[in-house]
Amino acid sequence: MNIEKIENSFKPTSDKKCSVAKKGMVSTAFPDATKAGVEMLKKGGNAVDAACASALALGVCEPQASGIGGQSMAIVHVDGKSVAVDGSSRAPSFAHISNFARKSHGLIGYKATTVPSTVATLGYLNERYGRLPWDTIVKPSVRIAKNGYKITKLQHELQEKHLKNFLKVPSKSGAKYFLKDGVVPYDEGDLFVQDDLANTLEQLATSGFRSFYHGLIATLIDKDMRLNDGYLRQEDLSFIPLPIERKVISKRYRGIRVETVPPPAAGATMLLVLMMLNNLTKKFINTSSPQSFHFVAESFRKALLYREQRKFNPRTYHQVNDKTHLSRSFAKTLSKSIRNSVDPDLPLRDSMDTEDTTHLSVMDNEGNAVGITQSIELVYGSKAAADGLGFLYNNYMSAFELKNANHPYYLRPNAIPWTSVCPSILFYNHEPWIVMGTPGSARIFSVLSQFVSRIIDRDNSIDVAMTKPRLHCGVDGTISLEDDVSGVEIIKHLKNMGYKIDLRERYSFFLGAIHAVMKCQTGEGFQGVAEVRRDGIAEGLN
Repeated sequence: MNIEKIENSFKPTSDKKCSVAKKGMVSTAFPDATKAGVEMLKKGGNAVDAACASALALGVCEPQASGIGGQSMAIVHVDGKSVAVDGSSRAPSFAHISNFARKSHGLIGYKATTVPSTVATLGYLNERYGRLPWDTIVKPSVRIAKNGYKITKLQHELQEKHLKNFLKVPSKSGAKYFLKDGVVPYDEGDLFVQDDLANTLEQLATSGFRSFYHGLIATLIDKDMRLNDGYLRQEDLSFIPLPIERKVISKRYRGIRVETVPPPAAGATMLLVLMMLNNLTKKFINTSSPQSFHFVAESFRKALLYREQRKFNPRTYHQVNDKTHLSRSFAKTLSKSIRNSVDPDLPLRDSMDTEDTTHLSVMDNEGNAVGITQSIELVYGSKAAADGLGFLYNNYMSAFELKNANHPYYLRPNAIPWTSVCPSILFYNHEPWIVMGTPGSARIFSVLSQFVSRIIDRDNSIDVAMTKPRLHCGVDGTISLEDDVSGVEIIKHLKNMGYKIDLRERYSFFLGAIHAVMKCQTGEGFQGVAEVRRDGIAEGLN
């Protein structure tokens, strides 16, 4: 790996999709959220303060992807130590398995939501690792909600796409808050103001993050749920779903240490892919040939299948040994099992992944790094909103196992859902080098492993690695790839090998959204990239 080439070939852009700074960097999926993080750095806050402010702001100006009605997962490197912060939401006590005969029941409406944990997670992070007062962290999100922001082209398109589902909710509560006049999508450029959400956030700023789970807010959520036959109650909220700190998992890829988050997140799946790719030469990976595409696709398939077969809850399934999953000998065995055509022993079943998520990355001038991936599951969550409070409920009830009672993510009271997120940090000479993450549901691990490979194997700068075309292969043998990822001949070869081809547009929304920040090791300062497929920017402190 030529680190000088990687760092010195980076090119900032005028649209701030690619930026440089001297004293810290923030990258998020919306300009206002990025600026909220930079504002905290200017006030003397650390990376945790900036990340928490950006995360709350994203819930205001990127409501299709996250919000205070959802859940958040984080990787934090502070004062020389790394920790994974598991901010899983919880199943409400009344959400009995008998009420979810079909998985579709958990997709839309009030019954679909788990106990929101984002507020508890961000409050905990600020309290435990931050430096600035909580009310200072919340102020930017209040300001954005009060003053409004302009609807983007992407948000207009997503509102159009999901209009029918908004209108399926009998109370039309989500439509009331997030559609124009509660009926039609907002037009691109429309000013979107959220007064009720601003009041809710002001209450949190004044009374602390725990006030979301006790007192007036909890009472209003309880009342709203009872009126609309939802399962969430004041008693569920009163437990306060504080996050659990877990030990990060890590492996080296061609000498570079990669730290990421353990189950219930999908960091181990990304590490398994990287260990499989580690068995190949750089020359083979870098050739745009049917054979290299085939090997990468089969690596994705096998890693994803292994995750699906071995999903486990670390709080209850301690006897499951994850050392096998993360052993180089196991990765080598999987690599050797890849045939010259599609493996017929792998299941050929369709997979449906339509969830949306968001990720933000922050680094400060003190060596701290934070990556937060947060979501309300589906695009615009359950499409139901909390009356008088202005936020969307998530629909994480769709992420539980509903058939196999022995399964660790089987739906039980206070159970946690499984998730595909994996915020991660790359280290160079024991120092945080790159913090990264992406939305994309089951594509998250493949998007991140390609990003890492393109930096380390091809000596690409992070801006080039972010814009390169992507591919993903599901368990069912469908390769999703962007339309100029390869020539017609390669696609023909892949079809002849037995793959189904899902050709996507260039810069496909489906194939994730990298938000990454780098602390330069060969010089001074920071580099940041914000996904060209989304609305965000990277900006730093000079």
